[in-house]
Amino acid sequence: MNNTGFTKEDPWRVFRIMAEFVDSFETMLQVGPAVTIFGSARTPKKEAYYKTAVKLAERLAQLNFAVITGGGPGIMEAANKGAAKADGKSVGLNIELPHEQKGNRYANIPLHFHYFFSRKVCFVKYSAGFIFMPGGFGTMDELFEVLTLVQTERIGRFPIILFGSRYWHGLLKWLKDYTLELEYIDTNDMGLIKVTDSIDEATEIIHKNFIETNGSQSTYND
Repeated sequence: MNNTGFTKEDPWRVFRIMAEFVDSFETMLQVGPAVTIFGSARTPKKEAYYKTAVKLAERLAQLNFAVITGGGPGIMEAANKGAAKADGKSVGLNIELPHEQKGNRYANIPLHFHYFFSRKVCFVKYSAGFIFMPGGFGTMDELFEVLTLVQTERIGRFPIILFGSRYWHGLLKWLKDYTLELEYIDTNDMGLIKVTDSIDEATEIIHKNFIETNGSQSTYND
């Protein structure tokens, strides 16, 4: 198979990547302290987790945190809706996908991405905490990405909250029964994760950590 045509495009692709980073960094630098809420794009509006995400984001906005999401439907829409409802900064980092992803109307600071990796950098670089609502492959991908970055000290030890104990129970049990038992991770790694079903507890964890760290924002260590 001849990949010459594809590889010839690579130098020009670098400029597109650079432009995506520059545009997003310029916007995100103006946002201030923020919390990223992850979760399924497929969560219907009638589901309890959708309604909870609205309330959770609203509470965070009332505490003067910007709320960052992937900008799409489901939990992302709910979180953007809650932040906007409280007149807060509602950031949507949208990426066009073939089936479910399209920008929601509640993001008052929308950004559009072509590359997953540049979008991921913005989720992590500008967040003072992370909340993971129930979700699928994308949510799991972001969860383990953030855990790895904190574990390897590429970013600070910011709160990583799993919201919905019933949903996350099986994954946590597997991590403890197999991954921890085999010593692929240790107890300190498991300690990076907080599990809750309480909006009050989730917001308190993030707010307290933010105050204790003097409001410093997450950045990659060079």
